[in-house]
Amino acid sequence: MKLWQKGAAAHEKVDTFTVGKDREYDLVLAQYDCEASKAHAKMLGAIGLITPNEVKQLCNVLETLKTDAKNGSFTIEDEFEDMHSKIEYILTEELGDLGKKIHTARSRNDQVLVAMHLYLKQELTEIKTLVIALFDLLLELAEKHQNDLIPGYTHLQVAMPSSIGMWLSAYAESLVDDLYFWEAAFKIADQNPLGSAAGFGSAFPIDRELTTNLMAFKQLKVNAVAAQMSRGKLEKSTAMALSSIGSSLAKMSMDICLYMGQDFDFISFPSDLTTGSSIMPHKKNPDLFELVRGKCNTLQALPNQLALLTTNLPSGYHRELQLAKGPMIDAVQELKACLDILLFSLPQLRVTQNSTDQKKYDYLFSVDTLNAEVIAGKPFRDAYREIGEAIENGSYIPNRALNHTHLGSIGNLGLEVIRAKMKPLRE
Repeated sequence: MKLWQKGAAAHEKVDTFTVGKDREYDLVLAQYDCEASKAHAKMLGAIGLITPNEVKQLCNVLETLKTDAKNGSFTIEDEFEDMHSKIEYILTEELGDLGKKIHTARSRNDQVLVAMHLYLKQELTEIKTLVIALFDLLLELAEKHQNDLIPGYTHLQVAMPSSIGMWLSAYAESLVDDLYFWEAAFKIADQNPLGSAAGFGSAFPIDRELTTNLMAFKQLKVNAVAAQMSRGKLEKSTAMALSSIGSSLAKMSMDICLYMGQDFDFISFPSDLTTGSSIMPHKKNPDLFELVRGKCNTLQALPNQLALLTTNLPSGYHRELQLAKGPMIDAVQELKACLDILLFSLPQLRVTQNSTDQKKYDYLFSVDTLNAEVIAGKPFRDAYREIGEAIENGSYIPNRALNHTHLGSIGNLGLEVIRAKMKPLRE
């Protein structure tokens, strides 16, 4: 069944190519299509195109279908092109001609658009909850390990003293920036495009403010053409938010993989969070963090993928916009899985004590040794030259008595200030 079919069917080869994986992804979106259809039915009733009893009948069936879609029992067989055709078929089977009335004053174009808005609103909300949970966990661990020193690196060379607390709270604060991208994406998603129909509105006297309120959108996407043009922009803005979060998770996972290595040995995890080798019995590999790194690096390609997909498209609907659906749904699920595994594994972090006491980290303290000389009255450039000469001739003696006090340093992580930055984003 195809909602657009008027006579002869499309060739089977054309049908297979154009439908692609839509049925698979529509199983995810079907509950949101049902939710939007309920709002649409109530609006049709409010403007007198269907009766209150017909509204009730339609909404009862749609609510059952929505429940089926949420629990995974809704299916889309090969004879149906997409979720829209299957849902309308069931409505017609159960309600007769009334089921055929549901498509009045709308198009599949704005159906899938509003379903994607509703889906991304929900998923972005869930992602935000996971990001805030990770933020809280990182600050909890940072506070616990704020006195556990590790080397800081520039150019992968030992540079200056850092700490587990500084390292973890850095990623916590980075998540705050990521949620600024999230806010922009959510604002775009939180607009109702329903009623744009094929992209140019409708001759029916529809009430778009009513459907906006019924679906709990904050705003209406007013202009019908602008509503259609939001398809692609919605996905790109969300992709930027997912990519930003993914960037933080990938970088942190890379650090974890390094710090777990025997040459670093700053942290470790229980054996049941690592994997082994088929030939090397000693191996405890950080596979889960490597996969987070890989998945999140892939997420960072998503904005460019969507930008290229939608480049040079004029206003109005075009079929290739269908190709944005799959990457978005896959990306959302991948990011949620990465956040979930980090929330599961990071509480089991084990920190090696006194890592920087080793002689190989003596030079880590050269700047602190230099600064002590400057505080004692020596010009900085003279102290710098003398410490450099001492390192070259082997007479350098490190000063491990650290005294870092400024906000954001290892001695004053400012965890409460970082928490305060997240506070407005929790609302």
